[in-house]
Amino acid sequence: MMNNNKEGQEKKEEKVEEKTVTLTQEEYLRLKQDSEKAKEYWDKILRLQADFDNIRKRSEREKQEFVKFANEGLIAELLNILDDLERAVELAESKHQDLPVFLKGIEMILAHLYEMLKEHGVKPIDAQGKIFDPHFHEALMQVEDKNMPEHTVLEEMQKGYLLNDRVLRTSKVKVSKK
Repeated sequence: MMNNNKEGQEKKEEKVEEKTVTLTQEEYLRLKQDSEKAKEYWDKILRLQADFDNIRKRSEREKQEFVKFANEGLIAELLNILDDLERAVELAESKHQDLPVFLKGIEMILAHLYEMLKEHGVKPIDAQGKIFDPHFHEALMQVEDKNMPEHTVLEEMQKGYLLNDRVLRTSKVKVSKK
């Protein structure tokens, strides 16, 4: 029975193919012109798609390159501070006896580092004496203190920092409790 259906379908298909359609010359030329336009549009679509893929790939490469070297300026500034620290270590290793001068040098390096971080949008989180805020602080300890309001930061054990007002690292703190 299936065989008969196939044969019947094939005959119908053959009949469809055998039909002749009469067109005026104007209709024929319009169809031919539309066909050529369709081919032209198809070629444009393929070229645009290829261009789009190339742009996407180039954009991805540029993004990767940017991420790879985005911190170049910051690292160059850090290298200057690293040089200062290395000189300070050399001075300490040579057993330089002028401790106040050595300490002043270290303080200058630290000030230089803080200034560089500030220029790049990094600032410390002010925690000491503030009310505990889990967005900015991480409580490492709780200590009973009747003199301070509950949940007040008593001690900052490690400084926290913001980068352009976003928490880069929370402050590690000791918090009061009743």
